[in-house]
Amino acid sequence: MDTDEECSIVLELSKNDHFFDKKKKLLQSKGFSPKEQIYLRSSVKPGWLSATVKVLLQIARIIQLNELELYFAEDGACTSEEFYSPRNELEALNSIVVLTDISLSSCTHLHTNILKELRKIVIDLISDFGVKNSVKGVVEREYTCDQVEHLIEWGESNGVRTELKISHIEGAGRGAIARKDLKVGDIALEIPLSIIISEELLYETDMHRVLKEVDGISSETILLLWSMKEKYNCDSKFKFYFDSLPEKFNTGLSFGIEAIMMLDGTLLLEEIMQAREHLRAQYDELFPDLCNAFPDIFPLELYTWEKFLWACELWYSNSMKIMYSDGKLRTCLIPIAGFLNHSLCPHITHYGKVSAGMNSLKFCLSRPCRSGEECCLSYGNFSSSHLITFYGFLPQGNNPYDVIPLDMDGSDNDPIEDKSMSKWTTHMVRDTYLSSNHGMFHYGLPSPLLDHLRRTRSPLQKTKTFLQGNLENELEVLEDLKYIFDDMINNMGEMDFVDRENCSWDEKLAMDFKMQQIRIASSVSTSCQNGLNMVKNELQKCMAEDMEG
Repeated sequence: MDTDEECSIVLELSKNDHFFDKKKKLLQSKGFSPKEQIYLRSSVKPGWLSATVKVLLQIARIIQLNELELYFAEDGACTSEEFYSPRNELEALNSIVVLTDISLSSCTHLHTNILKELRKIVIDLISDFGVKNSVKGVVEREYTCDQVEHLIEWGESNGVRTELKISHIEGAGRGAIARKDLKVGDIALEIPLSIIISEELLYETDMHRVLKEVDGISSETILLLWSMKEKYNCDSKFKFYFDSLPEKFNTGLSFGIEAIMMLDGTLLLEEIMQAREHLRAQYDELFPDLCNAFPDIFPLELYTWEKFLWACELWYSNSMKIMYSDGKLRTCLIPIAGFLNHSLCPHITHYGKVSAGMNSLKFCLSRPCRSGEECCLSYGNFSSSHLITFYGFLPQGNNPYDVIPLDMDGSDNDPIEDKSMSKWTTHMVRDTYLSSNHGMFHYGLPSPLLDHLRRTRSPLQKTKTFLQGNLENELEVLEDLKYIFDDMINNMGEMDFVDRENCSWDEKLAMDFKMQQIRIASSVSTSCQNGLNMVKNELQKCMAEDMEG
């Protein structure tokens, strides 16, 4: 706070940020420094505060970028309308709300009104963003199931507080909808630590005493083995939770042979096969040896491969990483919270931390949720291949994390270029529809990839200039990239007409994923072709000028 007439908010990029140099350069390309002090005046022209919010948001977006978003950041554009991802937008807007709330808690009376007005503008932006970008789940009916009702009753009797009820969501199965209008900061769900399944439960068990002596076995694996047995324990404290779980999770780990064959030529095929091989090797290392050595603790009938796979799918699809107040990150199962579905534009973005002195985990809203609307959270910044493999669904909408990694040497050895923007160790593409810059030298493709390919072909040339040598180099770069993706499309093959109505769940998922991969690869190929047309046009101009000269 500076004077009675004006106050300021400071946005600062942490020097501990892993991508400090890259973000600093991106901020500077927009005319900002890593530490910006934005002044708010009590007497301002109409619209001035909204314009100030746009500036705050520009800076906050860059500060909140994660690695993948930063890779695809359009460093060539200098507009205030950049959009990186739904996650980034919600994080940026909510970070401004947090700063405003901190300022309100310590400001003078004279500054209260302007800060409240600033907060209202940002909250309205959050609400508008949610309305425009969320894919709303269609609530078919209230979910009626004795096991689920018993679980909710058990949870509430143990201190669960919820503003949600369980319903059946079209295409998603069970989901949680709001019982009333919820606003930013409201607690949609609060779960006591006493009913969260974590490693502390195991410390006094015979299973833990036996397995803690085994080299290389993690606490997560012990929890998995414990849950395989606890599922059949009639006296379990968590009986209502285990009773509410499905008999089959239908993740990519359970894909049948027909669905697997449909994935030929895709990244998902490799991801599923590697995950299965890993799990089978893990199972074979443990069983039947543990059953033979400790038959009372590991009864053979409870530790079959099928039951092991079920438990793996349970932990993959339902567990959450929780930071406890002691600073330790634990993998946990959280009864009732598992009903919350994933969204690319979630209502709940932060839920994985237990504050000191608190005995519960709170799920607070980062954007409003209307009464009767499905309330979603984010399972993480995952690609669709990961979500199918470990969760069993393809998210609705354009997933900004659906990338196709490229198998090439990602290290840049150019002594001239600024390392802060050039040194990427891996390269990738995604649907060029998501890009806002399809002009010359960009084409809707990521700048780090194009710069790497340019330097690989011509290390000493100064790129992005309209000289003949550079344009000829640009042609070769785009031709090479187009060849890669045309070949990828050919390897995936054409989608034969299939009667979806008679397809199994896994075949439908496999078809949808393959169509998505073909669409991404086709968008890259099309962007390369458009780029080739632009470069050839510029090259003709360049050669005509040389002839005239």
